[in-house]
Amino acid sequence: MSNIKKLLEGVEVEWKTLGEITNILRGKRLTRNLLSANDKYPVFHGGLDPLGYYYNANRPADTVMIINVGASAGTVGYSSVDFWSSDGTYCIEQMAKLNNKFLYYFLLGEQYYLKSRVRVAGIPTLDAFVIEKLQIPIPYPNNLKKSLEIQQEIVRILDSFSMLTAELQAELQARKSQYEYYRNQLLAYPMEESDQSSLRSNRSATSIQNSDNSIQPLSTLNPPTGNSVLQPRGKVEWKVLEEVVEIKRGKRLIKNQLEKTGKYAVYQNCMIPLGYYHKNNVIADTTFIISAGSAGEIGYSDVDFWAADDVYYFVTKNDLKSRFLYHFLITQQQKIYSQVRRSSVPRLSKTAFEKLLIPIPSLEEQEHIVSILDKFDALTTSLTEGLPKEIELRQKQYEYYRNMLLSFPKNNIKA
Repeated sequence: MSNIKKLLEGVEVEWKTLGEITNILRGKRLTRNLLSANDKYPVFHGGLDPLGYYYNANRPADTVMIINVGASAGTVGYSSVDFWSSDGTYCIEQMAKLNNKFLYYFLLGEQYYLKSRVRVAGIPTLDAFVIEKLQIPIPYPNNLKKSLEIQQEIVRILDSFSMLTAELQAELQARKSQYEYYRNQLLAYPMEESDQSSLRSNRSATSIQNSDNSIQPLSTLNPPTGNSVLQPRGKVEWKVLEEVVEIKRGKRLIKNQLEKTGKYAVYQNCMIPLGYYHKNNVIADTTFIISAGSAGEIGYSDVDFWAADDVYYFVTKNDLKSRFLYHFLITQQQKIYSQVRRSSVPRLSKTAFEKLLIPIPSLEEQEHIVSILDKFDALTTSLTEGLPKEIELRQKQYEYYRNMLLSFPKNNIKA
């Protein structure tokens, strides 16, 4: 901290508009049939994820870009490789007196302002003159060598924070992959012949209706897998979901009944509470599924809550742990999504999941599996512990130092 303060002590700074010191370059559109997945250069248009790849580049590496159209208009980016800038992206022409990475970090601090100046009528658009009028600090303007040295030192410090956050993000992704692997292995029970015969004898449990009204065999929804060293041992019985749980639908509340804060969260059509209510209609330790909007999303609550009418929740019987059911249904998430009817409001009917096949191991084995998977879940998703919390803290630390390092005095700034 003291070294950083010393770095900025007595620094001379001149503020210039970006338009005074460089040019804002708009890219050139490429039609989709010119793009491929295999060419060398990423193509940016309307976002920081490449639209595709092209055989040529029109911007060099070490270039700052600002998205100028679409939902991401006003977003600041930086490329360390040559790329193609489409007409949905502004690029800032490189200049001798300004380190481009220094400019990138400074503009990140202005991103909220840039987004606030986006014209939202029709297609969201950011005008070039908004960027041109941004005031940019140039330390030691009369000493180019010293100016670039201090810019580079600021970049070095901020790069180290960014790299640490990126490493944590990579670690989180690796842990998520590990979690998914163990979850799939632990819950991949082979189906015995006796179970298959029993299920075949129950005609109502042999198929499921697709969103296009075609019929899909249940065996394709839960294909049996071979043995694995990670698979639990012991006999397991397969049952149809509606046999082992009571499927209940929530009850709608109108908006004027909801509060902004309160004891019981109200879930309607996504995993973010619609509001809060003074009563609950579902008890803690319950798995549920969204049936409209974010249809097909699977949730679990360890506290009492209110389920609205776009939520189905599962009341488990004595031989099935709700948390085990949650972990198993997560392995079926994509298959459940495939049953969603895609209309103006996506919807999932009860018939789309009530006949899913569920393995029922012993309660002891269910608890053992849940204890393993809950540890991975906490590590990869918890905002109070594990990697997400660490990433949040590092991001705040990075933003704090970025603001400190780039908060130059504005004595000579023009009104």
